[in-house]
Amino acid sequence: MKQRRYLERRTFNQDRFDILIKRQQRGVATFNELTELDAIVNRDPDIRESVLEEMQAINDPPDEPNPEGIAQTPAVKTQTWLDKIASFFKRLFTHTDVPASALIA
Repeated sequence: MKQRRYLERRTFNQDRFDILIKRQQRGVATFNELTELDAIVNRDPDIRESVLEEMQAINDPPDEPNPEGIAQTPAVKTQTWLDKIASFFKRLFTHTDVPASALIA
């Protein structure tokens, strides 16, 4: 016998919100659809709470420590004035003789 899925009770606003969010994420939503999406979010407290929770989850950094498999980016070393001067002279005296393709024709 086949397992039956439970019916999910959804309102018109929830269905319309899902449709409009998908259109927005694909980048094909019109201005009127975005206005309707904004009105739905402002009007329905359940949808507004879910949107605010998602925004909070995106803005909060994860609390878990970095797993060993992921490499950490090294800290950026700020250049001292001596490093900047050395870099300037290195660029000044290093010349590559590669003609630009636009100037050849």
